[in-house]
Amino acid sequence: MPTTFDDPPQGLLGPDDPPPFEVVNLDGTAPLLLVCDHASRTVPAGLDNLGLPDDRLAEHIGWDIGAAAVTRALAERLNAPAVLCGYSRLVIDCNRLPGDPTSIPPVSDATAVPGNQDLTEVEQQARTDAVFWPYHRAIGDALAHLWRRLPGVAPALISLHSFTPCMRSGAPRPWHAGLLWNRDPRLVVPLLSALRTAEPGLVVGDNEPYDGRTVNYTLDLHAGAAGLPHVAVEIRQDLIADDAGAAAWSDRLAAVLDPLLGDPHIHRVHHY
Repeated sequence: MPTTFDDPPQGLLGPDDPPPFEVVNLDGTAPLLLVCDHASRTVPAGLDNLGLPDDRLAEHIGWDIGAAAVTRALAERLNAPAVLCGYSRLVIDCNRLPGDPTSIPPVSDATAVPGNQDLTEVEQQARTDAVFWPYHRAIGDALAHLWRRLPGVAPALISLHSFTPCMRSGAPRPWHAGLLWNRDPRLVVPLLSALRTAEPGLVVGDNEPYDGRTVNYTLDLHAGAAGLPHVAVEIRQDLIADDAGAAAWSDRLAAVLDPLLGDPHIHRVHHY
C-alpha cells in the first residue's frame, strides 16, 4: 500500500521550497481523515516573505497557531491519516474558493500584505496551481485511499483550526473551542455533547466563533458534496500554543472521538 503521494508540479515553488502539503500516517486504520488548512506559516522563497517580517508571519495572520501540532498528535492517538497544508494562508487560503477576495488577502486583520497587492490573474493562478490544488488533490487522494482500504465504510473528515483569544475589538472570546458545521449533524451533535459534558467549565461553541455555513470550503468540497460525515474543530490559540497544550487537547479530542468513530451509523453516505 502507498505511504505517500507523488509530489505535484512545482510551478511557483523553487527546488529548495518545501512541498505544498504533508501527508501523515496515510495507512492509519481509523475511518477518518484529519486535515489542517492553515498548518504552516511558510512562504515560498521567491515571494520574499510577502514583504512581511518573520514575527508578523508567526502571528495568527500567517497560520492557525497550534493547529498543526494538534493535528499530528491526534493522528497518532487515533491512528488516523492526516493532510496538512505546507504554506501560509497569506500565500493562498486553502479554505477559500480561488478568486474569492479573501483567498489571497491584500490586508489581513488590519495588516497590509505588500506581496499581495495588485496581483495579476496570472500571479494569483500561479499560487493556486502551486499550493491550493496540490493540497486539495492530496485530500481527495487520501479519502480515496481510505475508501479503497475500508470498502463500505464512509470515512469521516475533520478539519482542525485555531482562533485568537480576543476579537479585533479587544473583547475576549469566551469559548475554549468551537465546532463548525452546516447541515450534517452526525458528528457535531454527539461531539458537542461529549465535549460539553466531559469537563466542568469547558465552553464549546456551536458554530462559534465562526459560522460553519459560510467558512467551511474544504469540508463542503470533500465531504458535504460527497455525503461524508464531517465537522470543523476550532481551538483557542492560547490553549494550544505550546507542546503541552497541543498534547492536552489532542488527548481530549481523542477521548471523545474514539467511541463516536466506532458507530457504524455515522459511516454511511448521506446527503443533507
